[in-house]
Amino acid sequence: MDNLVVSNVRQRPIRTLVSVAGVALGVCLVMLFTGLARGMSSDMQRRAANVRAEILFTRPGSMQLTGSTANLSTKYVELLKQVDGVEEALPVVVYVLQGNRGFGFERIEGVEWEHYARVNQLQIETGRAPQANDEIVVDVAKARNNQMSVGTSIKLLGDRPYRVVGIYSPESTARVKTTLAGLQESLESPGKCTYILVKIREGANKVDVAKRIDQTIPGNKIQFTDEVFSGLEKSIPYLGVFLRVLVGLAAVVSALVVMLAMYTTITERTREIGILKAMGASRRYIVFIIESEALLISAVGLVAGFTLSFAAGYLIHQFYGLYFEFSWSWALTAAAIGILGGAFGALYPAWRASNLDAVAALAYE
Repeated sequence: MDNLVVSNVRQRPIRTLVSVAGVALGVCLVMLFTGLARGMSSDMQRRAANVRAEILFTRPGSMQLTGSTANLSTKYVELLKQVDGVEEALPVVVYVLQGNRGFGFERIEGVEWEHYARVNQLQIETGRAPQANDEIVVDVAKARNNQMSVGTSIKLLGDRPYRVVGIYSPESTARVKTTLAGLQESLESPGKCTYILVKIREGANKVDVAKRIDQTIPGNKIQFTDEVFSGLEKSIPYLGVFLRVLVGLAAVVSALVVMLAMYTTITERTREIGILKAMGASRRYIVFIIESEALLISAVGLVAGFTLSFAAGYLIHQFYGLYFEFSWSWALTAAAIGILGGAFGALYPAWRASNLDAVAALAYE
């Protein structure tokens, strides 16, 4: 029986390759999209963990995933410093633009480097801090992924050239930082910022400090930084729904491809099935043969899909700097899609084959 299944697969290489590709595509879709969502979420959380300030003070609607607005006056900095329990207040301007490789979005932050680096424990590994309005520093990961070094010139903010003057570590929120005044000038927002990071004094309770800030400066938005920089899945509306729809689509694609391949196989092998039935093969045996062939194709497609996913994730990371984090739970889901999709897709062709009349099948041309 094993030789019969394998020989059937080998005798029709084009049909087998197309079927394997269909299953592999479904698996690859699930692995790449879920891996990208998890990878970007983990990357954001890792960088956010290096923000040492506990409170984020801003205006409602200033911060979004793909955009930001500099509508908060920097005059609040001095008012915040006067609140009991506040040690430091750091104004930050955020600008979101399309990635320099034409893929995704990139954030640039304008900060007062000396105070910002001291509070968040950042240090310059190579070069120096930004001073002029056209100077930037990048973190070690961006410098490595984009092959940047001190002196590299890149175009940002309407193709305006900026020069890399330093490389810093560890990674913290935006990978590119410039001076606060420089970004304010570029955005034509003097004296404005997107948000203010508030560092509380040692021993103070952040909840109590947040309440005092709200009482002193009412009408603004006060959040804790560990809640603001949450997972990407929570930042993008309906991402979970999209992933579930994607999983369902992948299952349908796999099932339809296998069903079409098996249905075509039944048509091509009508006489062979007639011979098997004439030799005494039962309906159960015919179904078992067809299902075994479908499961073999699905297993090969599953392996190909996983291999293609890992290779594609690696290449995308190398060329675009995007992070992929594959999980066992989604891998098992992808495996179930590949195997069960193939098994269910072959049910109708297998049932049809088992019900063929032996005499009619033998006479089929």
